[in-house]
Amino acid sequence: MFWLFGILAVLALAALGVFMRFRRLFDDKVARRVPSLARELGSRRILAVFAHPDDEQLINGLLTSAKADGAYLAMVTATPGDAGTQSPVVCRQAELGIIRRAEALKNGFALGIDEQEVWDYPDGGLPDQPVEELVARVVAALERYTPDLVVAFWPASGATGHKDHMRMGLVAEKAIERLRTGGGAYKGPRHIVYPLIPRNSLVTLGGKTGRFIGDNQPLPTHSTPGNTASKVRGWKIHAAQANFVRKAYKMPTRLLYLIWDKEFYAVREYGAL
Repeated sequence: MFWLFGILAVLALAALGVFMRFRRLFDDKVARRVPSLARELGSRRILAVFAHPDDEQLINGLLTSAKADGAYLAMVTATPGDAGTQSPVVCRQAELGIIRRAEALKNGFALGIDEQEVWDYPDGGLPDQPVEELVARVVAALERYTPDLVVAFWPASGATGHKDHMRMGLVAEKAIERLRTGGGAYKGPRHIVYPLIPRNSLVTLGGKTGRFIGDNQPLPTHSTPGNTASKVRGWKIHAAQANFVRKAYKMPTRLLYLIWDKEFYAVREYGAL
């Protein structure tokens, strides 16, 4: 009997070692840990500018902690995700955009987002749209929601290397700069923050794409708790992408977020005009 306990102990230690190794991949010690990024920055009005339904899954912790403090939340999603690969298949492909739009709205409600827009640009086609048109629409959204904090993708890497992400990050920056130099009463947010995937996980697990992202994103300035329960719930709501984590990371969704339990951000502060 004792030999059985010995084997179980060895297996448990081995499993713990693997778990801790993966936790180190999904951490970054240069980031300053804060319980709430919005609270740390003094932000009361937040606008997320994204490309696809489920992009908000990178910032559950930021949104839910801000909402707990009473912040106003808004989100713009530029495409309905109509070109996505279903995993699992939940609808006819021609109707995927309808389904994913509804999933984005439902998850936004669950996250406490007060106002939300899902636009109709083609999934995968944002780099082909006139930049001026996209910038003008984001400027209008900024003036409508008057955020003091904007969340957007880093333009050079898009957090995942997706060209739609990169384009919307660039558009968000251009929109803010236009407001700062314009003649209107609202001069844009005080901060823009960029969600990042930890570099060690990218270069170790992400292959060529991961190395590209890691080499082209900034160092994180802050980290905050990721809200595992919200992320797991969010992938259930995004039913057309519910198997994404399991397929991409080769592990169950809940296990991934027990390992990757923090969110990382690079914060840019706009100086006074």
